[in-house]
Order: sequence, then structure tokens, then C-alpha cells
Amino acid sequence: MNKQRRKELSEAISLLNGAQENIEAAKGIIENAKDFEQDAFDNLPEGVQYSEKGEAMEENVSELEDVVSELEDLYNSIEEQIENTQNVIDKK
Repeated sequence: MNKQRRKELSEAISLLNGAQENIEAAKGIIENAKDFEQDAFDNLPEGVQYSEKGEAMEENVSELEDVVSELEDLYNSIEEQIENTQNVIDKK
């Protein structure tokens, strides 16, 4: 592989690293929202927890947990692709 293609692949790695940073930032915001929603649900009177409102709040928490899990998977997948791309760059 020539120097130019290695340089382009290094730029791609930089972009992927940026994507990981954005994923981490988004994940933090979503986890925060999930925690606040969980706290709000936990502070509801028991009777309200079983109401339509409480069930909707529980569903929100569950869906946000799923989003966080998917973002973690995405982050790890990007990490793997960065490593694979770096391996290509490192080959002589």
C-alpha cells in the first residue's frame, strides 16, 4: 500500500475516533435521562406506578436502556474496525 492510501486510511481512523467520542457523549446524555426517568418513577406513589403514566415511564426507562446497550455495541464495533484498518496500515 502506498503512502497516500495509508494517509487516507489514517484520516478515516481519525473520523472513526471522532464518531466514538460522539457516541460516548450521546450515551452519557441518554443514561442521564434514563436515570432521571427511573428516579421520577421510583418517587411516584405505588398506586401511580401501576397507572398508565407509571407504565409509560417504565417503558421509557427500558427503551433508553436498550439504546445505551446498542450504542455500546456500536462503539465496540467501531473499535474493531479501527483495529482492522490500523492492521492494514501497519502491513508493509
